[in-house]
Amino acid sequence: MGHKQVGQMSWLDAAASGVRGARRDRLSEISGLLEWGRFEAHLGSIYKARRGEPPYPPLVMFKVLLLQRWYGLSDPEMEEALADRLSFRAFAGLSLSDATPDHSTIWRFREQLAKRGLMDRLIAELMRQLDGRGVVLRRGTLIDATIVQAGARRPRMGEDKVSPVDPDARFGSNNEHRRFQFGYKLHAAMDQGSGLVRGAAVSPANVQEIDLATDLVQGDELAVYADRGYDGRRLHDHLAANGIANGVMRRRHGKGPLSQAEVARNHRLSLRRRPVEKLFGTLKRSYRLARVPYYNQARNAVALLIACFAYNLRRFHALSVP
Repeated sequence: MGHKQVGQMSWLDAAASGVRGARRDRLSEISGLLEWGRFEAHLGSIYKARRGEPPYPPLVMFKVLLLQRWYGLSDPEMEEALADRLSFRAFAGLSLSDATPDHSTIWRFREQLAKRGLMDRLIAELMRQLDGRGVVLRRGTLIDATIVQAGARRPRMGEDKVSPVDPDARFGSNNEHRRFQFGYKLHAAMDQGSGLVRGAAVSPANVQEIDLATDLVQGDELAVYADRGYDGRRLHDHLAANGIANGVMRRRHGKGPLSQAEVARNHRLSLRRRPVEKLFGTLKRSYRLARVPYYNQARNAVALLIACFAYNLRRFHALSVP
């Protein structure tokens, strides 16, 4: 037994489509930007039912997760939205006569993405398609990291620093004021100019930015821009060895202050690397990821990587459709 047969349009769907056509349908525009069959090939092994009720096609479920992230919805909220919104059904590939997945089905599908480690492949496929459309510029890569607070309660003073609810979360800081937060760290590499996320990784919050810096360097960019947290010999040597211009801001080493030239250079570079902060702001405010929603690193990594995929797709739409 295979997957459910969904998306077979009736006259009612055609009538509803005519109503939607009276105004701009951005989800329909986004849906037409990609060759979705290539993603379906990566997702094809999920939920091949042998008995019982056939599952939803994996591509339908993946599109549901994109909708969920764009609109900052919980699993129960996503279930309700699919039942109510014609544009959501159309984007996911569900007709008006199709039953919609419930919140537990959405949860189980996301679990399969985590267990099978599929998000890296899906993001790589997305970037292949975007690169083929000529929107990846490679002028430079902006690398940075942000802490996303854990969903579990922050351990109090005197308690064990490891949460029994979320044992993967840690205390960490990624700013000069040394304000410690409890949770995870999203490390990202953004293409200068296009604003597309070319690389991302998720770690506990105590992992230092410099530890993952070389993994975020793409190797084909002209320059790399980063803040003071990335000022380390390992990254400097890596950039020099690969012929990539070094746009890493300098921090003070030892007791001596930075020279006026170094301060001026840092100011120029801070303006270059600033656009990457838009990604973090969008994820935390619009996508409702100021806190991670789950209680282990694997699940939260999938949630944050789906958010990066969703961000790129929205960004590609903005670059492609006037």
